[in-house]
Amino acid sequence: MGVSSSMPVISPPPMHTHLSARRELLLLLSLAGIQFTHIVDFMIMMPLGPQLTRLFGISFAEFGLLVSAYTVAAGLSGLFATMFIDRFDRKRLLLTLYVLFALTTIACGVAPTYGWLMAARIAAGFFGGVLSTMTQTIIGDVVPFARRGRATGIVMTSFSVATVAGVPAGLLFANLWGWHTAFFAIGVMCIVVGALANFSVPKLDAHVAHAKDKHVLHAMGQVLGEANQRMALLLSATMMFAAFTIIPYITLYLQNNQIMAPNEIPWLYFCGGVVTLFSGRWVGGVTDRLGKRQTFQRAVLFSIIPMFAVTLIEPVPLYVVLLVTSTLFFAMNARMIPGMALLTSAANPKFRGTFMSLNGAVQSFSMGVAAWVGGMLLHNEPSGQVTHYWLCAVVASCASLLAYVLAKRVSMHE
Repeated sequence: MGVSSSMPVISPPPMHTHLSARRELLLLLSLAGIQFTHIVDFMIMMPLGPQLTRLFGISFAEFGLLVSAYTVAAGLSGLFATMFIDRFDRKRLLLTLYVLFALTTIACGVAPTYGWLMAARIAAGFFGGVLSTMTQTIIGDVVPFARRGRATGIVMTSFSVATVAGVPAGLLFANLWGWHTAFFAIGVMCIVVGALANFSVPKLDAHVAHAKDKHVLHAMGQVLGEANQRMALLLSATMMFAAFTIIPYITLYLQNNQIMAPNEIPWLYFCGGVVTLFSGRWVGGVTDRLGKRQTFQRAVLFSIIPMFAVTLIEPVPLYVVLLVTSTLFFAMNARMIPGMALLTSAANPKFRGTFMSLNGAVQSFSMGVAAWVGGMLLHNEPSGQVTHYWLCAVVASCASLLAYVLAKRVSMHE
């Protein structure tokens, strides 16, 4: 109506590819597998510290640099990815990056020197950082708005599985056959997950026609030029800042203050991982029923309670400690699922890949700054006890309240 039949009507390319329920589930499982291997690859370094410091004769500071290099590289890759992520078919780009990630992870396993291992970790972090962006982008492109919270919950269970099963399994391989085998095992898993992704991920190139004639910085300018997307990126930064002001120092505080013995620490991550594993899909369902914004805001307010509980806890029975720490794990996961669904939906569909790349960079840098701030707030007493941890909860709570306010101002696309 109102358009002459002689005039061609040019419609924008569809931004969603409709899949069967079975194919969509396989897609989500393959994306979760990609996230799983990336997360285990990052997390496995920390418990390997004693072996690596002895092998390479490095200081704790040099080992810390080895760990942080991965996150910094992931953040830089997010910025770099904004220049090309919307210019290629999602499937082809995802598989190419995953192959490169697998190769650099195997390179970590064959590293003969500290310098080699550092270079391999930087490369693995670079490709792994883009993979995280790609998985969230594909969810936004393929999964309808009404099911996006559930889909995000399924993919994000990879964090819990990595904590409960991935890292312990990697440590078992390392203890039995040497630290190299942990990275080799991740490389083998990448082959299996990559084959599943090749089958389940559809061709996604509708966005290419819009992006191919644009300057490489055009998409970034479009994202940063829109107030709503800038607000969403700020929300993302505050969400991650609140979490990582506290999380990196939980083990340090509990051990140094004799709240948990070193041999009890694995129970902290096992119990926390189990709680988030089984609550993830439930939170995703609540997100779709109640609404992304409402679920996120309620979870943010609730999370302030375990933040202070963890940072103020004194020596108590083990089951009490695990109850408190597992509640914090649950609260952080309950924020992340609706938070990421909200951010994915806030992106302009034409530039969703660019937005998610910028978001990945913002989150990585925010995590790094938060960890630095948290470390500056802590005080190491002559007795070895850690004090002033509660200040981290104060800062994290302020960041959380800011995220609550920002969530009100972020609008969403269907």
